[in-house]
Amino acid sequence: MKHVMLTLATALLFSLPAFSQRFQLGIKGGANFSNYQGSNIENVKTNTLVGFHAGALVNLKFGSVFSVQPELLVSSQGAKLESATEKENFNVTYATLPIMLKLKSHSGLYIEAGPQFGLKMNDKISGVNTDVKNLDAALAAGVGYHSSVGLGIGARYIAGLSKVGDIDFGDGVNPDYKNSTIQVSLFYTLFNNKK
Repeated sequence: MKHVMLTLATALLFSLPAFSQRFQLGIKGGANFSNYQGSNIENVKTNTLVGFHAGALVNLKFGSVFSVQPELLVSSQGAKLESATEKENFNVTYATLPIMLKLKSHSGLYIEAGPQFGLKMNDKISGVNTDVKNLDAALAAGVGYHSSVGLGIGARYIAGLSKVGDIDFGDGVNPDYKNSTIQVSLFYTLFNNKK
């Protein structure tokens, strides 16, 4: 089974550039504005936590409008939780793999949507008994502008589909929190005029 998966992955890797008319390699980074969505717990408030994201991307173009853009990012997410007695920052760093389907106009404006998968790298949480899950699944959608020289700016909303983890507030209270993140990014690509 591993050999079949490896063969399929290799075939996909080499066939995508052949089918695409152009490709671009790039780097990106920016700010995360994250929070938790889900269960509302009496006397516990969730507030926005500011973090970061940074990494690399490959944009595979199929024609002049449609492209597929896998990215590999380090992303700091979480929330500020506040109760009557405590304030805690729940800060979790993920290695994320967004796979975005993009539609881009000739003016450089684009829209995008696709799944995102995250693997926990570390977490910084104290004061509450918490077990953050290793895997995180989400859906993402965004808009932006990508210039002909490779510079771009984008904004993306990422809605978590899976529970962040088991957060024990005591008395059997374990909320169904999911990640909710707005990303604002700057990026730069190479091979912008490759045919």
